[in-house]
Amino acid sequence: MTSLRVDIDQLSRLAQSLDASLVSLREAREALDHVRSDQLGTTDLDTACDDFRTRWAYGAAELAKQVKTVHEGVGRGAADYAELEAAVRDAFRAAGTRD
Repeated sequence: MTSLRVDIDQLSRLAQSLDASLVSLREAREALDHVRSDQLGTTDLDTACDDFRTRWAYGAAELAKQVKTVHEGVGRGAADYAELEAAVRDAFRAAGTRD
């Protein structure tokens, strides 16, 4: 027999961690937006920095989309498990009052 155990508090903490990671990603993108490549040095370094910033912005935006999707799924899962747990508890209470 298998058993399924879900810790709803852990799911909530995961959701909070995902929120924090989204904030960190946004802050990193904003920090890179303030760096101008012409302030760094050589033409090669400026070009490399521009290329990195462009790739980083795209990658960070895509990662943020994926994190948001996971966050939504975790939130829905936690809500569904909490609802199921409440229904089971109510069913046991109802069964206990029939005796």
